[in-house]
Amino acid sequence: MASNQDIPEGTIQNVLEQESLKWVFVGGKGGVGKTTCSSILSILLSRVRPSVLIISTDPAHNLSDAFQQRFTKSPALVNGFSNLYAMEVDPTVESGETGGSDGMDSFLTDLSNAIPGIDEAMSFAEMLKLVQTMDYSVIVFDTAPTGHTLRLLQFPSTLEKGLAKMMTLKNRFGGMISQMTSLFGFGDEFGEDAIMGKLEGMKDVIEQVNKQFKDPDLTTFVCVCIPEFLSLYETERLVQELTKFEIDTHNIIINQVLYNEEAVDSKLLKARMRMQQKYLDQFYMLYDDFHITKLPLLPEEVCGVEALKSFSHHFLSTHQSSVSEGTVAELERRVSTLREQLENSVAELDRLRTGKRKA
Repeated sequence: MASNQDIPEGTIQNVLEQESLKWVFVGGKGGVGKTTCSSILSILLSRVRPSVLIISTDPAHNLSDAFQQRFTKSPALVNGFSNLYAMEVDPTVESGETGGSDGMDSFLTDLSNAIPGIDEAMSFAEMLKLVQTMDYSVIVFDTAPTGHTLRLLQFPSTLEKGLAKMMTLKNRFGGMISQMTSLFGFGDEFGEDAIMGKLEGMKDVIEQVNKQFKDPDLTTFVCVCIPEFLSLYETERLVQELTKFEIDTHNIIINQVLYNEEAVDSKLLKARMRMQQKYLDQFYMLYDDFHITKLPLLPEEVCGVEALKSFSHHFLSTHQSSVSEGTVAELERRVSTLREQLENSVAELDRLRTGKRKA
């Protein structure tokens, strides 16, 4: 267990200084400020990188609101910048919308419906293939709430399994496919070689990207949360899943923090501060080897380029650690107890969710 003095500096400076980074994911529970954080992170990266692309993969897109500029599925230069681009894509769109031959994509979409999740994975593969040809120095993903994000991170393995299954079907029914395409007068685009070539191309892209996602020199995941129990639970769940996927994560942004002002005399605010302080202590204990950045709760929304730039200094200024005083042994004991309680809560909430789905 690290002592208070050993806790990494509470900024995202380490992300900005890691020049090898190609992919930066920003994720967490819904409503914690992921879009604001990812937007500011992309602005800060644009100061130290030749070109930056921020992509929203959340179906409820908010990038346009954050920058107060309309974005589409094609990259557009953000107003006021010469090297920052933004786009909003939906990984759940059908593969036929991602380009290429309409007939082929429609056929592959129908073919993929038999394999759960592979339609999303194929669309995501097409989007990544498009992004890779654009040659940006770093790409920031503003992801959907945790559950959707974890599914997105599973796409490489989902696509790999799905394509392997399709290859098996091809080996068993390849001759039949050729006969059917000839019988109905389809051209070479529906031929067995064309179909398998398209699938193999996707497999190559996804394998390459999957390898990059698991390389800590190329990819990192920034977790965004607020100092409340459910957000702490989601963050722990996310960190555990990222570890399972072998994806690097060592930055946590705690948003909407109330700071103890002497002038505050509201009982409600003081109660919220005490509640937040309890969870801040727990965050610092659980993630003592992470870079934890605290952001203040503001009286107004952070919208527009100027507001985002103004708020960005909070990402670079160091806040004093919120861990209460105590011995190392006592902190270790508290961390052990807290992890046990959190694991029990995670198991119970997952059990309730599973039961609700079955019902």
